[in-house]
This record gives sequence, C-alpha cells and structure tokens, in this order.
Amino acid sequence: MARIRLHHITKAYGDTVALDDISLDVAHGELLVLLGPSGCGKSTLLRVMAGLIHPDRGGVEVDGRDVTTLPPRQRNTAMVFQSYALYPHLSVRRNLGFGLRAHRRPRTEIEEKVADVAARLGLDRLLDRRPRELSGGQRQRVALGRAMVRDPAVFLMDEPLSNLDAQLRTATRMELAALHRSLDATFVYVTHDQVEAMTLGTRIAVLDGGRLQQVGTPAQIYDEPANVFVARFLGAPPMNLLPAVASSRDRRVLLEGAALSAVLWEGEVAERAVTVGVRPERLRIGGAGAAGARFRSRVVAVENLGNDEVAICQAAEERICVRGPRPLGLRAGENVELVASVDDLRLFDPASGRRMVWVPDACDNHKLPAGTVHDVR
Repeated sequence: MARIRLHHITKAYGDTVALDDISLDVAHGELLVLLGPSGCGKSTLLRVMAGLIHPDRGGVEVDGRDVTTLPPRQRNTAMVFQSYALYPHLSVRRNLGFGLRAHRRPRTEIEEKVADVAARLGLDRLLDRRPRELSGGQRQRVALGRAMVRDPAVFLMDEPLSNLDAQLRTATRMELAALHRSLDATFVYVTHDQVEAMTLGTRIAVLDGGRLQQVGTPAQIYDEPANVFVARFLGAPPMNLLPAVASSRDRRVLLEGAALSAVLWEGEVAERAVTVGVRPERLRIGGAGAAGARFRSRVVAVENLGNDEVAICQAAEERICVRGPRPLGLRAGENVELVASVDDLRLFDPASGRRMVWVPDACDNHKLPAGTVHDVR
C-alpha cells in the first residue's frame, strides 16, 4: 500500500505564504493531479511530499508512518523533474542504474532491472547513447525509468511533459496513463495544463495562492466547481459568469440581470445577489418561445477552432462565450439570444466566490429559504 496523508501543511518564505494549512489524502494506486497557475504552491507541496522541503507546520504520512523529518531516500518515493535531471556524461544504461548503484545493489540485480525497465519504456535500443543524443521524449522516458528501477511506492512528477512539443506531449501523456494502469503505485502529478489534469487524473486537487480550492474527480471539478476561481480556471473558454439577483414572484424563484432572465423553480426565496455561471458548450442559440435561462447579447467575434466555433458575445457589461460544432451560424455585429437549461446553471456567492446550493424547507418542499453557501471541497 502507498497512501499519502498531508496534515495541515504550512510553509512560508518571509511574508509570502507558499502553502496555507493544506490537508490532503492520496489513496493507494490513484493518480492525483495537483493543478493550478504558476506560483500557486503545487510544486512546493510536491517537494514537501518528497522531503526536499520541510514544512513550517504540519505532517506527512506515507503508509501510516510519519516521514515529516525523514530525508528523501528513506521515504520510498521517486521524483521525476521537469528538467529530466539526467547525468550528461553517463549513458542511458548508467543513468537508469544510478540510484541502484548508489544503494550498492548487486550488479546482476542492477542489470536485470535496467533491462526490464528499458524494455517496458522502449529504451532497450538506446542504452548506450548519451542524453544529448536523445529526443525530448526519450529523455523524459529515461528520467521516468530511473525512478521505476527503484520500485518506489510513490511517483512524484513535477510538470514532466512541459518541455515537449504538443504532439509529443499527447503521445507521452498516453504512455504515462498506460504506465500508471500497469504499475501498483501511487502517482502525484503537478501541472498547470488542464488537459493533462483532466485526461490523466483519477482525482484533481486545485490550488491557488497556496490554498486548496477543491478536490474531486475530473467530472466533479468541471461540472460542479466549488468556487469562482475553479470555474474560471477550468475550461476553454472558461465558465461564463454574470451578475444577477435571485428573488421570488408569484411563488416562482427568478433570476434577473442586465442581460439574463430565468425561472428556476416554484417556491420562495429571500432576495439576494448571486453570480450565475454556465459553461460555453451548454449554451445554444435561442428562438421565440425557447425554454430555459435566456441571455441577451451581441456577437463580437467568431473563432474557428476546426471542428468547433466559439462566438464571443457582449452581454451588457460582461463577455459571454458560446461553443459548439462549426458552423454556429453567427456573425460579428448581430444580436443573438442564447439559451441554457436551468439545470446547467451554477450559482455562486458574489462575496465569498463559493458555489451556492438552495436547501428545501423541511416543512414544504416547494418553499425554499435563502440559499446557503456550501463548500464542496
């Protein structure tokens, strides 16, 4: 088993808080992605797991053992760096076996493990080459293989694909996913690339400003963002966010804004300001009598993405994007009414940024109180 538990990890550099009270549980065998913008603390958190950085407060457990004060070599973890960190003067063979030689393993064991890993990663014909003679993808596989020969319980990967071109990154991403499925090991993977996070991760932990914003499956993170930051960070284009007011009229709960209107459900709520979110692909071009939430807008530009088009529209003071199969049938300068199902709307509290849920009154399922802010982390 290779389970990692982080308890209230805090790390500061002077007045800058890099990690702010982060607690996280990584299950055995999962591939957890640490996702966030540059400077959010994800690489710092990975280095705390590896033992390269010691937290100011909090603890790290691996398989129930407190390893907070242990050096990296005693944690049964292996780190794969963005820069590959290969020894340029050593062959692929000797790079792969370096860690085992450092631990004074028998020569026959080193040869067997190097040969096995090289075959699994398609490096068996490259064993006598130097790193300078390899492509970026081949170097990345050597860096990964050097970790694999040690049979670690946990692989820690710090943006390992960021130095590769787009086509090679896609191919290597598929190889990593297949490798994770074949190994009985836990992966923690750092990236700022949401495509990598969504395609690789069994779960995603989103960080911003040193704080954990949300943890969940890729579907949960995308469909049910915990707050405005997560809603804006994921998606291309990101979730549309518009101000509105929720209120009741004639026993119906309504949303009204400068450029939108919707009837949510039957019931009553206390009037309050909200932020309305909807994904661009959930919008469609409306027509007379179309049901759902309605967004009044003017097309600013239409972008051709190949199979899809994105129309960028102006809705009162806000920009709103709609994405769909090409052609959308929209042209710059025309007025358009966009429609979305009320089930595809997400409501956020304007002050805290947290997603809101509306809890039915226990006495009457059709009479709803004011929405309560619910943290879905």
